[in-house]
Amino acid sequence: MRLRRHKEEKPVEKETALIEAVLYLESDPIDEGALCRISGLARDVVKTAITDLEEKYGREESGLELSRIGGGIMISPKKEYWDSLKERYGKKNEAKISRAAMETLSIIAYSQPITRSEIEAIRGVSADNMIRLLLEKELIKETGKKDVPGKPTQYGTTREFLKLFRLNTIADLPKLSDSEIDRFELEGNQ
Repeated sequence: MRLRRHKEEKPVEKETALIEAVLYLESDPIDEGALCRISGLARDVVKTAITDLEEKYGREESGLELSRIGGGIMISPKKEYWDSLKERYGKKNEAKISRAAMETLSIIAYSQPITRSEIEAIRGVSADNMIRLLLEKELIKETGKKDVPGKPTQYGTTREFLKLFRLNTIADLPKLSDSEIDRFELEGNQ
């Protein structure tokens, strides 16, 4: 009796291709639960497919990677290539963020939740226009009211912020040096 040898396929090869297609078609990061719903696949199969895709895109010859952004996953150019590509392919709103808006956004990102007056104490100038601009771009949102007299609105960053800066969580922000932390505190106490 002769045994036939079949080309061995990974058990989830087609499923991995399906998940890859879904990630390609989605313009925003998508979480595992949504991948399960869209594909109709079980969570363990989706996890295996994601692991296989991470391995595939982790190879040196690939220009793509699976990025974890804001709790979701998306296919994106590898970070080492993105700097040279983002001018042409980056989001339009990224190019329109002024230095003052970026400074305000940085203060909010590192100090959230934070009020307008606290931002102004650090920056030394009015923050009304910058806050309005960042709210319009959906990079920040109102996160509640501070429990002090007047109950000022507090602000924090959004998932759009995480997506723009390719961060999975706010904890992935670059760490501030001691001098940067001191500068924020000194300016804030003036």
